[in-house]
Amino acid sequence: MSHVFPRHTKSAPPLAVTGEGCYLIDASGKRYFDGSGGAAVSCLGHGDPEVIAAVKAQVEQLAFAHTGFFTSQPAETLADLLVEHAPGDLERALFVSGGSEANEAAIKLARQYFVELGETNRRYLIARRQSYHGNTLGALAVGGNQWRRKQFAPLLVDVSHISPCYEYADRNPAESAFDYGQRVAQELEDEILRLGSDSVIAFLAEPVVGATAGAVPAVEGYFTRIREICDRYGVLLILDEVMCGMGRTGYLFACEAENITPDIACIAKGLGAGYQPIGAMLCTREIYQTIEEGSGFFQHGHTYLGHPVAAAAGCAVLEAIISRGLVPRVREMGERFDQALRDEFSEHPHVGDIRGRGLFRGVELVEDRSSKTPFDPALRLAGNIKKAAFEQGLICYPMSGTRDGVNGDHVLLAPPFILKDNHIDEMVTKLSASISSCLP
Repeated sequence: MSHVFPRHTKSAPPLAVTGEGCYLIDASGKRYFDGSGGAAVSCLGHGDPEVIAAVKAQVEQLAFAHTGFFTSQPAETLADLLVEHAPGDLERALFVSGGSEANEAAIKLARQYFVELGETNRRYLIARRQSYHGNTLGALAVGGNQWRRKQFAPLLVDVSHISPCYEYADRNPAESAFDYGQRVAQELEDEILRLGSDSVIAFLAEPVVGATAGAVPAVEGYFTRIREICDRYGVLLILDEVMCGMGRTGYLFACEAENITPDIACIAKGLGAGYQPIGAMLCTREIYQTIEEGSGFFQHGHTYLGHPVAAAAGCAVLEAIISRGLVPRVREMGERFDQALRDEFSEHPHVGDIRGRGLFRGVELVEDRSSKTPFDPALRLAGNIKKAAFEQGLICYPMSGTRDGVNGDHVLLAPPFILKDNHIDEMVTKLSASISSCLP
């Protein structure tokens, strides 16, 4: 009997024993193609010798030094690397253990920034419906997925949620994609004015929405308008790139595709590639200097901030992504992957949309293509596809509640950056068979 508290208490997962490239292998020897990188984590695949060597070397030299007393060379080097390649004026990095912590830190830094400026009336946060920013209470509050929020709602702070930029489901047939984007972006200005033009702290958004909507990018011009609105009212723009950043969408920072820069950016998952738990919050020079010239103390912290071994892994991963040319490779392989998905599913009677960027792709399933009607949630379609694919040796990331937290099903795919053409064929073939076996 296991004493581990699992994610699901009514099923026992197999024991993973090793990983080789794009595959994970269980105790029976069965191989699973890691088509979702876990949760868009394993961007370099499994068993990368350079990253493993960096982790080993750091453990032998210095395993831990609390940031209340010391900095460490891996943290300094990783911060330099990130700032060197970050867009805009992002100049400081705070290293945490994952995406939820990164978003929590961003929320608290945004509030303290305005407190230091004397703008203590700024107390509201705005985010989007069907967003996901983490499972700690603050991150869960800004997230807009009703299924995740429902039972914890009494514990959550009040956050405003506006419409997502979800063209497939929400664009009116009579409007262009650009006009649609401008319409839903205008909801941000309307909400700022409703709350009070001087009372909003920040707007949080994922450049490409991940787990809760299935690799949904914004339409052209949407984020440009969002940035303009934030600037007009002095609202900070926090971009959550936990899942879509670090090369996943074919750009080191996903916001580069939108030609905008945030005031605060949050990254994780691909930063450590699964070799160590690490995330980061990056902020602009202006935000940092406001704290530095004010109280001089960010009132926030965790024991494992800037952990030397995690930072060493992050350095090795980031250096690999850059030096091996993996970002342009993600764009190239992403186009091939997208075409393979379209070749297989574009005429499928129950595939409504194929979307995404780079090696971050989503397939939305519908009962009726013409009306875009989702399947009945009682069918548990996403969960059944996940199980069927796993039995075939494919790890993918199906999720239900795509439209509103209850209705809709999609499959999210985020394979390692090192995949080859035959891996694309394997993914698409196994996914197609899995979907077919689960449709009513």
